[in-house]
Amino acid sequence: MDYLENRELSWLKFNKRVLEEAVDPDTPLLERISFSAIYQSNLDEFFMVRVGSLTEKTKDKKAKPDKFTGMTPAQQLDAVFTAVRRLQPSVEGALLTTMSELAEYGYEHVSFDKMTKEELSFLELYFKRELKPFVSGIVINDALPFPFLQNKEIYAVVQLGTKKGISIGLIPATINRSERIINLGRDGKRFILAEEVILKFAHLMFKNYKVIDRALIRVTRSAAITASGRGPEFRRRMEELVDKRKKLAPMRLELSGVFSRDALDYLCKKLKLKNARVFTSRIPLDLSYLFTLQEYDDDPRLHYTQRTPRKPAALSDTRPVFAQVKAKDILLSYPFESMNLSFIRLLQESANDPKVTSIKITLYRLARSSKVIDALCTAAENGKEVLVMIELRARFDEENNIEWSKQLQEAGVNVIYGPKDFKAHSKLLLITRKAQGGNFDYVTQIGTGNYNEKTAALYTDLMLLTADRDIAADAEAVFAGLINGTFVEKTNKLLVSPLALRPQVLAMMDEQIAIAKSGGNGYIAAKVNSLNDSVIINKLVEASQAGVKIELVIRGLCCLIAGVQDYTENITVRSIVGRFLEHSRIFIFGTDSPEQKIYIGSADYMSRNTVRRVEVAAPVEDERLRKRIREMFRILMKDNAKARIMLSDGNYIHERRNPDTPFNSQEYLYEEAYRRLDDKSARQEQMKINREKGAKKKPATRKTAAKKQTEKKAETKAPVKRGRKKKNP
Repeated sequence: MDYLENRELSWLKFNKRVLEEAVDPDTPLLERISFSAIYQSNLDEFFMVRVGSLTEKTKDKKAKPDKFTGMTPAQQLDAVFTAVRRLQPSVEGALLTTMSELAEYGYEHVSFDKMTKEELSFLELYFKRELKPFVSGIVINDALPFPFLQNKEIYAVVQLGTKKGISIGLIPATINRSERIINLGRDGKRFILAEEVILKFAHLMFKNYKVIDRALIRVTRSAAITASGRGPEFRRRMEELVDKRKKLAPMRLELSGVFSRDALDYLCKKLKLKNARVFTSRIPLDLSYLFTLQEYDDDPRLHYTQRTPRKPAALSDTRPVFAQVKAKDILLSYPFESMNLSFIRLLQESANDPKVTSIKITLYRLARSSKVIDALCTAAENGKEVLVMIELRARFDEENNIEWSKQLQEAGVNVIYGPKDFKAHSKLLLITRKAQGGNFDYVTQIGTGNYNEKTAALYTDLMLLTADRDIAADAEAVFAGLINGTFVEKTNKLLVSPLALRPQVLAMMDEQIAIAKSGGNGYIAAKVNSLNDSVIINKLVEASQAGVKIELVIRGLCCLIAGVQDYTENITVRSIVGRFLEHSRIFIFGTDSPEQKIYIGSADYMSRNTVRRVEVAAPVEDERLRKRIREMFRILMKDNAKARIMLSDGNYIHERRNPDTPFNSQEYLYEEAYRRLDDKSARQEQMKINREKGAKKKPATRKTAAKKQTEKKAETKAPVKRGRKKKNP
């Protein structure tokens, strides 16, 4: 189909958009280099997960072709390698160009051919004293076993001269982040990397051999592991699988510069890699050091304008959060508002509130030093019922979550791991509190992002807090299902996958199709991270053909191509890649009216979310909050600074309708958060002034007040009496 695209190739287009930020002149220089590092980190994970999975499928004779393009797993791999190879010159050019521009501010990644004799002598001495004692050289040939190369670790490799066969010298060259950058100047801006120094002096590790050629290499291994299970033994099984993942097959070999063909072929043979999976690079193989470089200069010209998450304007400092939510629904928006001063505050207050009887929560990814964990442990130690569903299969966070689960259990928390074959990706919290008369009040929180204080300052997310009893009942049903290993089939208000989310979404889309067919204005909008659910895609195509206007904001992969005549001409797709990671999920059905339906939740429009995970989305019913979300969506649609628009060929172009008046949605929303808090402070200050003015007036005595009231009544009655006298003399 002309309106469908392969998932892997669509994702690579997303990563290309990330790379575009590394060359965007509107992005400050030290922020540009971070996008180069993010591009590489994204690509590493892509090879570990997606390429690893596709490689496994090539071994399966029953593996099905791609449902959108018909490509076999092998064909998809070929297309992936071709696309990645084509991007490599852009990756190199982006970093080299930015470093060249940073030279004006004193930054220089020094090469050995441009080094002074004094610097060269210093580095040789540095190698002998600071590096050589902590690394060891290994000789490899057919008479010796080939060593295991760690995933994403850098090695210096040299070809050694021997009378027959091939011999390789290998030196582990990965150094701690704090020690990897070797300063050649006082401010650290003039530098060289430790692995480059190790490679330069590698011959000193193999004194009995002649070094013929040398290079740096880096292996990326598969991380495609799957696990199912529940109960006490599941955690032990996950620990075994995480350890096993470290030893999975190599998916890619990266090489710095040019290396002897014979020696490279030998390495590929030992690693069981085809030459098609070898990628050469003119820039460092691990770009994580770029984040450290950002810390060397605080010149505001080189950085984004400093932003700090604001105290939520919707919350008062003087009343508990639970009581405020009981009075009205509250919508929180990250990173523009502070998680510590809202959600974390709610957890901490609840943990110490003697009337709170239980806290139930689902956890997926957490910060390294998690205040969420601290609050939950405090609650359990205070005698409350605390239930935590922690997902041990959260990719690359498995080890962290395993350790958190142990810590929670030690504090007396009831820890569960969710359904056997389904990840629980929902962001759900339910707090129960005693009320008067033996009743209970509830606060339910439904979010689009993880309970992670670090990412809450980097990702755009939404969080709804509500005291709605129907939603609380639905949340209770979700937790009951997680305990029992069953799934919610019917709800009052929440959308809950895998059984009660996609059918409801499709039904709401059908309503808009019916409106359009009857001559009305059907409208569907969504903001998600990714779209590949074929059932939802087919429904969107049907809606477009019926005349429904569809606006999609999709940051990452999108297997639906917009603007294709006769199929998707009523669909627009835009992707916003900027300072913050767009992560919130919003579903809108219908034009602005009381009948319009708005949801926020944890699910993308991907089949893994809609039918293979436990996800939760909540309706936004308070008109104040509905208006705010509608305005947020309009702001995203107005972005002409960081938005890219999908063309009918599946490619993206920058949305710059008004280049003289750039509009950056993320910066605007941050400014709005500042304004909202300033407006609230101004109102509070005015109220304080009014109270002080009132206090200065002489208070009326009870007798004076009664007298004034009598006089007022007399004044209102007097005209009537006078009129009656005139009418009846």
